[in-house]
Amino acid sequence: MFERNKAWAAAITEKNPDFFSELAGQQSPEYLWIGCSDSRVPANQIVDLQPGEVFVHRNIANVVVHTDLNCLSVIHFAVDVLKVKHIIVCGHYGCGGVMAAMEDKDHGLIDNWLRHIRDVDRFNSEALDGLGHDERLDSLCELNVKEQVTNVCNTPVVQRAWKAGQSLSVHGWIYNINNGLLKSLVTVDP
Repeated sequence: MFERNKAWAAAITEKNPDFFSELAGQQSPEYLWIGCSDSRVPANQIVDLQPGEVFVHRNIANVVVHTDLNCLSVIHFAVDVLKVKHIIVCGHYGCGGVMAAMEDKDHGLIDNWLRHIRDVDRFNSEALDGLGHDERLDSLCELNVKEQVTNVCNTPVVQRAWKAGQSLSVHGWIYNINNGLLKSLVTVDP
């Protein structure tokens, strides 16, 4: 990996000799990306943004809950310090975390985390009943994104920013690993 890093840094420097000095000089992204930890969903790459252009937080199944101080601290820093203009919650179809939440078996420690997704499933049981496994999985992935957008919007940091008139939109997107395309599910403006 160190050899790959050297080759990458050399290629970047060859294209733009000032890239790293400019990157080191400031961080001023307009976007906070809250996404899944899945290695197939790299935020910068799928939206074709360079390092420094998107502030990123990732966890299993892109969950935002009021007890996750890590995620809340990221939101706080992004909104209050970096003054991002957009918070994007991005899930993806075929999410392993969502799939595990659908299963009726013990997964160990992660079951504590998956409970949040199981709640989304329970809250939306009427809409999900009667769907086949794959359709239910895709629908639950979308519903989970929408629920996490609601959770972001209800954080004190976002509420305070909106009351202060800060330009901040919250978006819910889903990524299709099969074709590389994003789909917008919801946008919330103050």
